[in-house]
Parts: sequence; structure tokens; C-alpha cells
Amino acid sequence: MTDIVRRGRLKNPPFPRRGNLLAALMTASALMLAAPGAAFASSNKTGSAKTSSSSAKAGKSSTGSRSAVRASSGNRASAKEARGGAGKSSAQAKGKKAALAETRTASAAKPARKAAPAGSIQEASSAEARLISVYEMFGRGQARPALAKARDLVRDYPNFQLAQLVYGDLLAAQLPPTNSLPDTAGIAKMRGNPAMSELHEESRRRLQALRERPPVGTVPSQFLSLSTKSRYAIAVDASRSRLYLLENSDKGLKLVADYYISVGKSGTDKLAEGDARTPLGVYYITSSLDPRSLKDFYGAGALPINYPNPYDVRRGRTGGGIWLHGTPPQQFARAPLASDGCVVMANPDLKQLLRKVQIGATPVVTARSLQWISPPQAEKEAQTFTNAITAWKDTRASGNEAQLKKFYLPDFQRSSKKPIDGNSAPHDEVEYAQGKRVQFKDMSYLHWRDGDDTMVATFGEVFEGEKSGRTRRQYWLRQGSEWKLFHEEILG
Repeated sequence: MTDIVRRGRLKNPPFPRRGNLLAALMTASALMLAAPGAAFASSNKTGSAKTSSSSAKAGKSSTGSRSAVRASSGNRASAKEARGGAGKSSAQAKGKKAALAETRTASAAKPARKAAPAGSIQEASSAEARLISVYEMFGRGQARPALAKARDLVRDYPNFQLAQLVYGDLLAAQLPPTNSLPDTAGIAKMRGNPAMSELHEESRRRLQALRERPPVGTVPSQFLSLSTKSRYAIAVDASRSRLYLLENSDKGLKLVADYYISVGKSGTDKLAEGDARTPLGVYYITSSLDPRSLKDFYGAGALPINYPNPYDVRRGRTGGGIWLHGTPPQQFARAPLASDGCVVMANPDLKQLLRKVQIGATPVVTARSLQWISPPQAEKEAQTFTNAITAWKDTRASGNEAQLKKFYLPDFQRSSKKPIDGNSAPHDEVEYAQGKRVQFKDMSYLHWRDGDDTMVATFGEVFEGEKSGRTRRQYWLRQGSEWKLFHEEILG
């Protein structure tokens, strides 16, 4: 407790300091959850709010101790993922085969994130929203209502380990003080418990998402343009353990919900099969796996994405079977770094997502840290690419194969029944177009910067005099000031 006071994170704690074993447990809990207290200090203006939110972690009864044990046993489920992953069976194979090739997008300029009031969190998970409410109540000095709310939360979600810990803390905080010395050995043991460390980090990241909201009216920098045929878009911020769900309409993208998630045990930037990392890039949902065909380990279901996409393949990335999936029945949430590369959500959250996604049409961005930009900025960044793809269309219509060839890299490939490379693609395109005028529709541009500057363009095309045409997904790479095609898929 002294450490927190010295760092200025906890002043005038609302409960007297204890001197017995309970004091040791309380102090350990306060030390472990000091960061969430600091998070509230930045989003609440009054001094009392700053002090109370840290000291909300100032007690750990036997209930709290048991919750840490539950967390430890629950988190051991992550060790099963390698075994469970090996048993993804035919469902995984189907997920891989269904994968559409895609590219990666990265980030542009980062608008400053401002501290937001607690009520501004856009959270569809009732469990997390209720936990945040417990933090808020205690931060306002409403200890007994916070305890009652925590009790109801663990009753409704008995497998929510972090909620169990907070409830244990609040229970312990109600006990009268004693004058015996704290059990420093007990404190050290609690601080060294991996399960406690994981719960601390989970709490910190949940509160970080509350404190650091995306600026109102902004979108992830990867989404330069999105056709309304994609009704929703998904963006994952690994640094905040957060998945953002955006709804798309003719008025543009709008953030409608966000959820706590876990990523790979070894972090992000997947390179090879078995490295326990979550890939970074732009992907698409390729299928939705029936939970009845999966092991309980995957919870409410699974949404495979098309890793490795063409940009991954170009750079020699290997592996597969990357899913968005749920948690086993005995575990509400997993530690921030817990999977073998998949993105893992609480089952109630995943169920909400399952009702929104469209197979083949819902983009999924996975980034170390999302950058959010204004729609006018997105339009401005899209313009240079719009010029390039329009020039490609006009050159094709002109029938000039030599000029058209300049738009293709030598190792260009088209995924179709009839494979096409960079040398034969211009001739094939000129023959296909036959000089007709063409209209592009339902354009989507997804941008990824990762050393290289890449773009995924998805669009339909209808030639003059025809009622229907192809839907294409093209992958472009910027070389100097020019955009070059390196891969294409004909979707329909």
C-alpha cells in the first residue's frame, strides 16, 4: 500500500490499513490493481475519485483468494489451445479452403486520444459494463452499493474471474481493522502469482479502453472506403485488447460497440506456423463454424479469417487456422495474451458478433495499435489510389497492352480456374473488355502500411450493354509514386 501512496496513486484510503493476514491480501490486491486506479484518476476530475478507484482494490477475502485460484485453473485452458488447435479437424480445413486472399493495412496519423467520462464507453457486453459500474461506484465512495452490484455480477457470471476478485476485495474491505503486522511474505507471494498478474493486466486494459476512447466521428485508418454491401467492419487493437465493431451505412462507418479480447501468447505479427502470434493485416471473414461441430474449448462458435492473405504469402508468412472464437464454459474471459494466434472473445460478446458478420464481406483489421482518422482525411488518402485504378480501367478500355502491362508486377497472379500471370494478364484483360465502357460500383479500399504500402480494392464492374459482371478483389503495392497490381481474385 505504501508503494501506491508514494507513487501518488492512492491517497486517503477510505478504509483503515489492516495488520493481519487480511491486510496482506488487501495490500497485494491494491498493488496488483493500482493501474486501473490510475486510469480512473485520469477520467475523473475530483480528488476523491482519484483516491477511491485505486483503493477499490484494497481488500481480498477468502472469496477473492478463491477467485485467483479459479483464474489460475481457468487460464490453464490456454495451454489446451495447442492441443485443441490440432483438433480443429475438418472445420479448420474448411475454414482454410474458404479463405479469400487479402492484404494488410496499417496506420496513418494518430489523433490525440482524450480522456473520456466513464459513461461514454460503447460496450455491448453487459458483464463488462457492470464491472465498470462497480469501479465507478467505489470511485465515488459508494462502497456498499458497489459491493451489492459486484455480488449480483458474480452471481450472474460465476466464471468471470476478474469480477470474482473485485467482489472478494470489496468484501474484505468491509471487515474491521486490526493492529497486527502485515504478512509481507503473503504479499510477495500474491504479487508473484501469474494468475494475479494476468488479472491485473486484464483489468488495466479494460479500464484503458474506458479512458482512451476513439475520437468521436473517426474511423480506423485502414478503412479508406467501404461499400455499403459490407454492413459491418471489425477492427482489433492488440495493444488495448479491444475489438471494435463498426456499422456501415450510406452515411459512413460508425462505432457501435467494442469488446475485450485476447490475442496470441507471444503477441502479434505472425510469421510462421506454431509461433503463437496473431497476424497483423487486413482480412475477411471466410465462414462461420457451427459450435456443435467444435470442441467446447471454442465456446459459442468460430469465425475463420483468410490468413495468410496474398500479402502474407508474398512475404513468406506461413500457418493458418486463425479464428475469432469464444471461450470454454468454465472461463468467461482469457488473459490478454493467451491464445495460439486466434482472437478470443467472451461468449456473450461473440454471440452478438455472430449475428452481424457477413461471410466474405466483413473486413477484419488486426493492428498492434489502431490509428483513428476523420472521414475527410480518409477520402483524401484514398484519392491517389482512385486515380491509379481509374487509369488502369481507362488503359484497359483503350486496348493498349503495352501501357496496361505497366500496371502489373512481373510476379502478378490471378486466383481463378485459369491462372494468369503478369505477362499474360494485359492481353487477357484487353480481350475481356473489348474496348467497352465499364462502370465500377460498390468500391471498397482497405489500406495497410507495414514497411510496404498496400491496398485491397474490392469492386463490381458492369460493361456497357450488360446487366451484370464480375466482382473483383485486387491487391496493389505502391512502388515509389506508382501503384502496381500483384494479385487478383475473381469473386463472382
